[in-house]
Amino acid sequence: MGRGRAKAKQTKVARELKYSSQGTDFEALQRELSSNGSAPGTGTESSDEYDDDYDEWSAEKR
Repeated sequence: MGRGRAKAKQTKVARELKYSSQGTDFEALQRELSSNGSAPGTGTESSDEYDDDYDEWSAEKR
């Protein structure tokens, strides 16, 4: 049977997420967006370090 039940469950969960009336925590969102010093997803490097790495990489490729 496999895929039919899995797809039905995914559809159910997606609808619940889409139509749920949970409130948005705007304060937590603001804290997350205004946090300093790290790029999204890494927690260690700043975006300037990514730019420096790209500049070095692009200079090597020329």
